[in-house]
Amino acid sequence: MSEWISVIEQTALAEGEHVIVDLDGTDVAVFNIDGQFYAIEDVCTHDGAELASGELDGDEIICPRHGARFCVKTGAVKSPPAYEDIACFPVRVENGLVQIKDGRWD
Repeated sequence: MSEWISVIEQTALAEGEHVIVDLDGTDVAVFNIDGQFYAIEDVCTHDGAELASGELDGDEIICPRHGARFCVKTGAVKSPPAYEDIACFPVRVENGLVQIKDGRWD
């Protein structure tokens, strides 16, 4: 069973910012949107490019290579050329630390 992993201090990420963290060999982008934290795998399902350097438009990240859009809150694909969702990770804040959990292998 997977465990919660502390990745950053809650105060280290201002609203609208993101950080890339390593979760057991997987790059995960952690976003602060309106004071809530969200975590998605930092890879476009269209061509494997990283996503986090793309433009954040509300709760959607736009892939910097070909313009596919993904919901940061759910990982759902919102526009082509991607057609598959990206992995989304549960996030919580405990004692001032942002924690994520990788339940993909449970």
